[in-house]
Amino acid sequence: MNRAEPLVLGIETSCDETGIGIVRGRTLLSNTIASSMDEHARYGGVVPEVAARAHLEALQPSIEAALAESGVALADLDAVAVTSGPGLAGALMVGVGAAKALAVSLEKPLYAVNHLVGHIAADILDDDAPPLEYPTVALLVSGGHTSLLLVRDLTTDVELLGETMDDAAGEAFDKVARLLGLPYPGGPEIDRAAASGDPKAIAFPRGLSRASDMAKHRYDFSFSGLKTAVARWVEQRQAAGEDVPVADVAAGFREAVVDVLVTKALAACRDHGVPRLLLGGGVIANRRLRERALERADAEDVTVRIPPLSLCTDNGAMIAALASELIMSGRPPSTLGFGADSTLPVTEIQVAGSA
Repeated sequence: MNRAEPLVLGIETSCDETGIGIVRGRTLLSNTIASSMDEHARYGGVVPEVAARAHLEALQPSIEAALAESGVALADLDAVAVTSGPGLAGALMVGVGAAKALAVSLEKPLYAVNHLVGHIAADILDDDAPPLEYPTVALLVSGGHTSLLLVRDLTTDVELLGETMDDAAGEAFDKVARLLGLPYPGGPEIDRAAASGDPKAIAFPRGLSRASDMAKHRYDFSFSGLKTAVARWVEQRQAAGEDVPVADVAAGFREAVVDVLVTKALAACRDHGVPRLLLGGGVIANRRLRERALERADAEDVTVRIPPLSLCTDNGAMIAALASELIMSGRPPSTLGFGADSTLPVTEIQVAGSA
């Protein structure tokens, strides 16, 4: 194996996107994504069984497309990597099974890695950015996860500071979009509607931000109450026979989510003396979140890092990148005894499996 610049194929199937990525060391060669989002749109959210079936159908053509784009053959690979968790159990099983079959048939080492830590690893594939410094605080915001992490070392030391206690931010965007009659997925639709709205027109609550909450849940998130507040506001307006100002509701809701995310992330930076903040996950595509994070971090002398948006959504390249870092740091491969773990803790960066 080439441990200096390993050639790794990564497989990501934790939710509704089949991601196949190929990297050589820290260089991105291919980032192929097949999304089943359109199939879920009619249900207003991700259906696990539909996602698993879509992964089965998309895996082989996605692998073939990634190999063609990168100009490498399966025999050239130094290793195979796969998301072991967290995520949807059925969806994860598809990727794990495919990765094991591929590794065994090619007689290549296999690395089972953590999906959330993979989002951090996506940053190292940015050729235009300086090397990632440690420690760094990472805010990961996606459809299924909202997590605040302290990363002392990408391959050995990731600490969970806080996470969502109910709806993830992405889920809240989807649910509020449905309340407002906007299509799925809700994030981009809320962003578009909010562009012409007044974020100060409606004062929506900031979950777990009161003084009484901060002692126990300083770095935790809760968006269920915010979603309910939006629903009640809309219902009261409709009951009164008045029009619902969709743009203002969207803007006020978005501002509440962004305010909580940025405030807690910067609090973690201050508390731990870390002048660096990394943003990751699909919701980072939200324009207002990026704007506010950059504005407020600049005022506090905190440097913000944002991977290329194409690497913020779930993808196989970040999984390959994390495995590549593990290989370059001398970590041995996983055994074949690991499985799909829908609740894999972020502290378990690599799943070794059982002998």
